[in-house]
This record gives sequence, structure tokens and C-alpha cells, in this order.
Amino acid sequence: YLRDRLTVARDLLTESGSVFVQIGDENVHRVRALMDEVFGEENFVAQITFRKKSPLFVATIARTTDFILWYASNRQGLKFRPARQIKTVEERPEYRMGRLPDGTIIPKKSAMDQDSLKLFTPQNLASSGYTRSCMYDVAIEGRKFKCSRGRSWKTNEEGMQRLQRADRLHPMKTSLMWRYYFNDSPSEVIQDVWSDTFAEFNSTYVVQTSVRVIQRCILMTTDPGDLVLDPTCGSGTTAYVAEQWGRRWITIDTSRVALALARARIMGARYPYYLLADSPEGQRKEAELSRKVPSEAPTYGKVRQGFVYERVPHITLKAIANNAEIDVIFDNYQATLEPLRKALNKTLKQKWEEWEVPRNADEKWPAEAQRLHASWWEQRLARQREIDASIAAKADYEHLYDRPYEDKKRVRVAGPFTVESLSPHRVLDVDEDDKPVDRVALQKPGYGGFANIILETLRVAGVQQATKEDEIEFTALIPWPGVSICADGRYNEGGSSQEKRAAVFIGPEFGTVSRMDLAAAAREAAESGFDVLIACAFNYDAPASEFNKLGRVPILKARMNADLHMAKDLKNTGKGNLFVVFGEPDIDILPADADSEDATGKLIAKLKGVDVYQPNSGEIRSDDPDGIACWFIDTDYDEESFFVRHAYFLGAKDPYKSLKKTLRAEIDPEAWATLNRDISRPFDKPKSGRIAVKVINHLGDEVMKVFRA
Repeated sequence: YLRDRLTVARDLLTESGSVFVQIGDENVHRVRALMDEVFGEENFVAQITFRKKSPLFVATIARTTDFILWYASNRQGLKFRPARQIKTVEERPEYRMGRLPDGTIIPKKSAMDQDSLKLFTPQNLASSGYTRSCMYDVAIEGRKFKCSRGRSWKTNEEGMQRLQRADRLHPMKTSLMWRYYFNDSPSEVIQDVWSDTFAEFNSTYVVQTSVRVIQRCILMTTDPGDLVLDPTCGSGTTAYVAEQWGRRWITIDTSRVALALARARIMGARYPYYLLADSPEGQRKEAELSRKVPSEAPTYGKVRQGFVYERVPHITLKAIANNAEIDVIFDNYQATLEPLRKALNKTLKQKWEEWEVPRNADEKWPAEAQRLHASWWEQRLARQREIDASIAAKADYEHLYDRPYEDKKRVRVAGPFTVESLSPHRVLDVDEDDKPVDRVALQKPGYGGFANIILETLRVAGVQQATKEDEIEFTALIPWPGVSICADGRYNEGGSSQEKRAAVFIGPEFGTVSRMDLAAAAREAAESGFDVLIACAFNYDAPASEFNKLGRVPILKARMNADLHMAKDLKNTGKGNLFVVFGEPDIDILPADADSEDATGKLIAKLKGVDVYQPNSGEIRSDDPDGIACWFIDTDYDEESFFVRHAYFLGAKDPYKSLKKTLRAEIDPEAWATLNRDISRPFDKPKSGRIAVKVINHLGDEVMKVFRA
């Protein structure tokens, strides 16, 4: 089973693509051997251990981790964006010394409350090899240091001078080192143990994976606009994360319950709006971060250009040694500092070098000496600040791919997506010897399979419509020995004791009901004297959706809730909306207003309402559009997938107020007016010759009609 799916994944992967498989510890070795077989041992990238929950009480040691096996299509061409986390001082004991702004060096423990303290760790200045141009003596603070025998310094004399001018050299008792500050590289790469993945975990599905785990996998191996495939949809966490981070996605599942949960989750989510690099706002932010003039290149708002990310410096010895701006800053300040130092020495009759000038002035000094001393230190600290700023600006930096800048004034919802089915399909059950299992032979006496379970549920739940007075509640529901009809349902007309008969037709457990199926069932109902045909199915094709009556027999098409796929597990569910008759949407496709230049030769769709069956009279009643929550138009339907090209929102309640509450944001009234309407905007005639309209009621049920134009 897994080998087949891994083979498909391998064939679908791009040259730079990755595949991740989550697995428990008991199967790691077996699955890894299988993935070595499919992808090749040379394309193994990493085995990641991640924390999945807090430990619960067990007799021995609780299992709190799972594993992710990461393979690449081609490890040499792998796309990789390192995941980084901000370091904490408490976890890095090597930063044991600190430097105050005036250059004073003190131990870390003695000044933990000093906000201005810059923690550092002394790093080796001697290289592991030998370079003749890096063999020289270094004089600092009146001392001379020679490099170790057989080794040279890590930089040449010019670079060493810049390190000294930047106050980065750190003399020890017998050796010379350089100061590597904690903030020189405040982040670190997250390796193959993820201990931060369980804190926000809140499961809403039995096999749900932590959002943070999937997010990290996606951010490490894809860029905005890339495609993510998850063949095990579940609650839709992968699609949810991919949608949030601007990735395209496809997710697959055999369970309609899982797909219904995923669809509701994605459609009901609010996502942050990240600054696009390909936008005027993104260009301005990028210029602000890089200290450059904003780009004047045209922008198109393409997500494939990526986001504007937060970044952290990555200062190295090489970057400091090669920063020629340090020399310019140092020389500019020396023109002021040297005369001040000489004047101070003359006033106090001293011979202080720069590193010997005390930080605090003596109260006994004359006023002129105190003034010179204060001016000297003011310029000395300003020089250090400017040099530090230059080092930070000229240094390399690391992008934090999980921290793009967010536009707080905007709210984003999911982009358009479709839910497509490859039904009808069935899965063949096999036993441990791979032989087919005869489920009919295994059924217990009195247990009638899927159809009988549906009838039992239908007897309790009845058939729902948009209004309560139009609901059908059965007084009796007994099996019927028909070809298409499987039950005879009895119900009373509203407000009377007159009994009516309903023929019940149940569609396949996995499949779609066609117009031909409904016609056969309706003929059988008419021949047997039934008053109405109630068809119960998960899906109807487009021609069946338009078939509402055969002769004198009305046809009610009740859509079965996806929860009914759980069959006997729903015995105690109660009378939820398990069987709902939507009704027939009344739609006209008309020529657009010829008075408008923009509408010449175009069409419009007008939604007039929904036709509702009235059980008490057996007639069809036309209702206004208030019973509709929203409707969508595919103006060029290809008979394979429905693509939302127009979307409109109606409803008896105030949908504008509901939308504001859901998004927790202000909605542009003019923009909303273009969506809150029962007449579409003009659109071109379809090249395919077909227009599809999908209508959804307040219960979430939907029906689609196809028109030829």
C-alpha cells in the first residue's frame, strides 16, 4: 500500500522536491528501508524526531515523540530554506563575559541586570593552517602578541587593524583572541530534534498532526507559489498551512467526512496578510531593512516572488576584516579625539594612551580637564556606535522564513479551490492471505447492510427542507420489494390526518445518482401508486439535478449528510440534518443590458429564488432568494471541475454584519454591494457553450445547474 503511494509521489516530485512521511518508532526501520528502495539511499536527507504531546502517566516511560523521514527527489538539487530559532542566553553558557558601552569588560554574573551589557565569548584568532601574509606581530594596549608556532592569524594586517579599531580584539594572559558577541548571530539553525512542536497542539481529528510540524516541513522545502501534495487529507491541516503561507495545494482522502471537515476549516479560517516582495509596500519595507533606496521596478503582486521576511545579522570575522568603512569612520573621529586627548594630557600633566583614559573624571580635576574628558568620551562612544552600526549593516544576514512582515490592516481568507470526486469507486476487502472477503456472507442475521442502516436513520431523522413546516416526518417506513425503490414511507399532510405514500430510493454508498436512475425509480413509483418519490443520495450529477417530476409523481432529491458514511456508528446521532431537500433553484440566463458599452454581447445570470415542495399540498412553491446563503457561477464550465469565477452572497439575515463579525474587520460597503446581489455582473459567452451555477443554502447544502449558451 505504502510502496504504491511512495512510487506515485516519486514520479510527481520536481527535481528540487521533498517528501515527508510521519511514522511511529515501531515502524521506522521498515518504512526507511522501503523509502530507500523507492527513492534511493543517496536521497535520504534526515530522520527528524519531534515532540507530539505532554507525557501521560504510564507504568514505565511515556512515548512523547514521533518521527519524520525526509527524502528528496534529488538530494544534490534539493531546495532547502533553513529553519531558524532565536537563541537564549540561558541556553548558551559559553557567553560568560560582557562589555559595557565604555569598553569595560566584566563577568556575566556580576551584571545580569545591565541592559546595555553586550555578552561575548572569546574566539580563537589563530588559523588551523599557515599563510605567510598572515604572519606578523600584533601590538595592542602596550603588549605584543605573536602567532603560534607553525600557524598564522586568520586575517592579514589590514584586517587585524580593523578588528582593533572596532574594539573586537581581546587580549588574554598569553594569547590574543577576538570578541564574538551574542548578537552577532542571534539565531541558530533548528536541527533534527524538534522539541517545540507540541505546545500549541489542539487535536480536532483523530490522526491530526501538529500545525507547527507541517509548517516547518513546508517552509524548509518550498517557496510561495510552490505546490504541496498531501494524499492523506484528514482534517486538512496540510492544506490549511499551505493556504496560510501562499503555497498551492492538493489534498486527497477516501473519507467524505474528512473532506467535509477540511473544507469547512479552510473556508472558515482567517489568514494573516503578508507583505509581498512584488508590491510597492514590500519594496519600501525591503529598502528600509537594507538601508537602500526603494526599487522603482514595476510590481505585479505575484506571490511567487515571495514575502518580505524578518532577518537577523550573521556577523563574521571576515565581514569585519573586509569592512573598509571602519577605517573611514575611525579616521574621521580621530581628527577630533586625538587633539582632545593631547589637551587633556597637557592639562593634567599625563601621558595617557587611548586605552588608558579613565572612564570617570576625578572631582579634584580642574573644570577645563573635566570638560575635555567629557568631550573625549562623548566622541569615543559615538565612534563605537557608528562602527558597530556599520558592521551590522555590512554583515550578512539570515532570513527568518517563518516570520514574514504582516500588514495588520488587511485580513485574508482562502482563495478559490474546488472539491472534486472520482466516484464511483469501491475498495476491495482482503484478508491476511490477500483473498477477497465476502462481506454479504459475514453479515449477521437481521443486518441489512448500508441500505437498511440508512432507512433506520431516515425513519428517525425524517427529511428536512429550508422551513420547518415543509419537513417530512414518517409515521411508518417499511421495506418495499422493488427494483429501484427499497421502502414505502407513510406521512401525514400538514395539519390533517390524511396519509400519503412516499417511495424511497437510496443511491449508492460510493457513487453519483444519474438522471436515468431517477427516471427508473419515478416510473416504478408511478406504477405502484406512490404519491411522491424521495431519492436519498450523497451526490447527483448535473442532469439529475434538473429532473424534478415524472408525470404526476414529484421527485424530492434529498442530499445525505457525509456523516452517514460512518453508517452504524451514527445510531445515537439523533435528528440532525442528515437528509435535506434543497429544492430547485430558479435561474435565468439573460442578455446583458445593451445600453451599457461594457455589456454589449454579454450575458447575466438572475437568481429568482428556489422552488420548494410542500408536503401538505403536494405542490411546488416558489420562494424568494432569502433562502439562499450564496451562489457561484462558472462562466465557462468544462464539465470536469467547477471554477468559481463569480461569487455572490444573499440571505434573509444580515450577511454584511455576519461577515464583519467573522472577519473582525471593516468591510468596504461599495465592494460588498458588488457581491450582495441576485443578478450577476455581465460576463462573456462561454467558449465551451456551458454555464454552471452552484447554489448553497443556509444549511450548507448545495445544488448545481448547467445551462447551454
